Amino acid sequence: MKELLEKVNVHKILRYALFVFLTLMAQNMVFGRLRLFGVSPMILPAAAAALGMFEGATWGPVICLFMGYFADMSFVENSIFFLLLLPVLSLLSAFVSQFFINRRFFAFMGITLAELLITALLQMLKTLAGDAWSSDMLFVVVFQTLWSMPFSALAYFLPERWSRS
Repeated sequence: MKELLEKVNVHKILRYALFVFLTLMAQNMVFGRLRLFGVSPMILPAAAAALGMFEGATWGPVICLFMGYFADMSFVENSIFFLLLLPVLSLLSAFVSQFFINRRFFAFMGITLAELLITALLQMLKTLAGDAWSSDMLFVVVFQTLWSMPFSALAYFLPERWSRS
């Protein structure tokens, strides 16, 4: 048991529990209220990208699994959407940052742009499966992605700092 506790860094787990808590609180209490043209920004994919970049392909998806579970509880319309999506996005960003790009801010913003677009497209397809087609859906996808980008920069700094310590 002692060897297991030595392998698991309790401070790291507590730090990322705080990060998940702050991210979910910001998403639900702050960014959910910042509506522009009926669209609110989404920072959960940016948090998944940051966790994947700085914690790798093991810890990033595990932390995102918990974040996705609690995110699905806070969004009424989702059952297991974020529970499945956030670990996959984290794994994708871990893979890309491990083999193709560096772990700098602009590379993070590029990964975040791709993950925000993937999230918005999957939300559109989920809505499309239940309703009829509307060209306004494409506007919502593009605008949600662009409206989320400035706020997504906030998800970079804590994981980047914690990965250095």
